[in-house]
Amino acid sequence: MTDRSHTRRTVLTTGAAVAGVAAGGAALAACGNGGDTSSSGYGDSGGGDSPAPAADQPLAALSDVPVGQGKAVTTPDGQDAIVSRPDETTVAGFSAVCTHQGCKVTPEGAELKCPCHGSVFDAFTGEVKNGPASEPLPAVNVKIENEQIVTA
Repeated sequence: MTDRSHTRRTVLTTGAAVAGVAAGGAALAACGNGGDTSSSGYGDSGGGDSPAPAADQPLAALSDVPVGQGKAVTTPDGQDAIVSRPDETTVAGFSAVCTHQGCKVTPEGAELKCPCHGSVFDAFTGEVKNGPASEPLPAVNVKIENEQIVTA
């Protein structure tokens, strides 16, 4: 006979392989969004596909962020962010995720420092002051409302 008969073992092995490929494809499709930790998707510089946080959600009391400094906060959608006060009437917000390799930056006075590789960002503009990061932190739109710093 030239036709090869299929044993139960070959049918089961082939079926398991096909099921594994199908499951792997589904897992990869599920991982398609949010895999890039280098940006939060807020503002134009990030390029991510994460939605901006809902407007007017409180992030911090204005009195909790001293003028000339920044404070780490979490947005309503769970993203790490920094809010800062360049002066009495202005606030700024940025992703707290370093654009170099995704570590979380920490506020130190007027600077945001990455503990992993030493990048330093301006706490009021998000611009890189010292590399290795070469891209600024993505902006998070914030404003002052009723003595609170809120998402805008």
